[in-house]
Amino acid sequence: MALSRRSMLWMVPGATLAVPLGTLLFPGTGRAAQVNVEDGVAVRGTDVVAYFTEGRAIAGNPRFTTPWRGATWRFASAAHRDLFAAEPERYAPAYGGFCAYAVSEGYTAPIDPAAWRIVDGRLFLNYDRAVQRRWERDIPGRIARADANWPGLSAR
Repeated sequence: MALSRRSMLWMVPGATLAVPLGTLLFPGTGRAAQVNVEDGVAVRGTDVVAYFTEGRAIAGNPRFTTPWRGATWRFASAAHRDLFAAEPERYAPAYGGFCAYAVSEGYTAPIDPAAWRIVDGRLFLNYDRAVQRRWERDIPGRIARADANWPGLSAR
């Protein structure tokens, strides 16, 4: 195929989009942290205790925070902060707050706090609701695969 200025211009946008999407969504493209952190804040600043107590995602307030595993965790109230501080393993999301579906596939991906589910007392977050629906087609299988994959991903 001969390349012209026009064909090269057509290819450039696709190439520039492929890099960020591939970095986010495909295995082996980056180091997995133990906790999903953005600007030092865990799980996009969502109050993880609220999933258990309120049954919904609630944005945390920067006034109510606690450090855990190298990240700042935000909460909607002092009471939620205190519950988490007393038992972080009970409330922290599985796989460090990374997308449960992605971890089951062997890589990490960011999450949408609205795409969540509690299964057997564990909080699972997913990339978005469409990915969550895929994850929900085989929850036991996905959890088993993610549980097997997570030690290798979190150790990188």
